[in-house]
Amino acid sequence: MKNQSFLYRFCLRWLVCSLGLWIAAGLLGSHLTYNGSFWTIVTSGFILAVVNAILRPIIVVFSLPAILVTLGLFMVIINGFMVYVVTKITSLHVTSFWYAVLAGMIIGLVNYLVSAILENRE
Repeated sequence: MKNQSFLYRFCLRWLVCSLGLWIAAGLLGSHLTYNGSFWTIVTSGFILAVVNAILRPIIVVFSLPAILVTLGLFMVIINGFMVYVVTKITSLHVTSFWYAVLAGMIIGLVNYLVSAILENRE
């Protein structure tokens, strides 16, 4: 994955975010809902990829003290906040911030698994 173009990596992140949102919605049931449309998940995945590319680094820099004090565990809250922001922008609905944090953990796990599979393939 080192010599790939930015567009390819972004499209891969978009795919992984969409897959993660779909799995999270399936696992969390009524706590993370969407209208059942494939395009809702794809659009939300795109917006999540954009939010992670633009907003997440800014939030990480401003919350660096909390990240250091908690030895990185605050990143879980940041990931949940990114999902929560996306639910406010799109037609996804989450019942509480803590379910957004749980969805962020699921999306992070899917991201880790897909990245590990792709790196082993190379």
